[in-house]
Amino acid sequence: MQPKRANALSAADLATIIQQLDFGPTLTDQLISQLAGSAVVLDLRRRRFVYRAGDPADSLYAIVHGTIKLCRIDHDTQREAVIDILSEGSLFGESALYSSAGRRENSAVAYANSRLLRIPSGDFQKGMSEDDRLHDYTFRLIGQRLEQAERRLADFALNAIPARLDRLLADFSDRYGVPEREGVLIDIPLPHREIASIVGSTRESVTVRLNAM
Repeated sequence: MQPKRANALSAADLATIIQQLDFGPTLTDQLISQLAGSAVVLDLRRRRFVYRAGDPADSLYAIVHGTIKLCRIDHDTQREAVIDILSEGSLFGESALYSSAGRRENSAVAYANSRLLRIPSGDFQKGMSEDDRLHDYTFRLIGQRLEQAERRLADFALNAIPARLDRLLADFSDRYGVPEREGVLIDIPLPHREIASIVGSTRESVTVRLNAM
């Protein structure tokens, strides 16, 4: 059955969507209804921007279907540094909760055709103040992403490219791995050029390293 268009979704549909997100199962029915009342569903085609660096940081987003790439793009050269690849259920855009400038530092791009749930930051903060479980989930998420950023910085300073690549694959295996008879399948589309951007290498070098594994 074809999914409903975004503008045809009811409040009950939105509540069901929220329940299926990573943070949804812990929420009370009342809070789910509150968030559903202000949330908006967005359908984005591949390569469309969710937001760009410099845009107002006024909402958080959750991935209903699809994949989102977080990145930073150099204004002058247009070179791109990939920060992370996020899959279904993930929450992102959390800088809306703490940005002193009220602007995005990074960009978010639909890595595949995606459906997102956008929640105004004020309503999300209200939910955090009313529900300890949402508060704890959000701060754990922010802490995990800070730790991830610190590990990446240490990798760039201390480790050669092969070690960075090995660590990235281990990270993605933990987060997205699907056990199979011959090993673990990293179940997200990840071209070699994107891997190269994350570990600070070239596509050719990454291809050689992966083929040697």
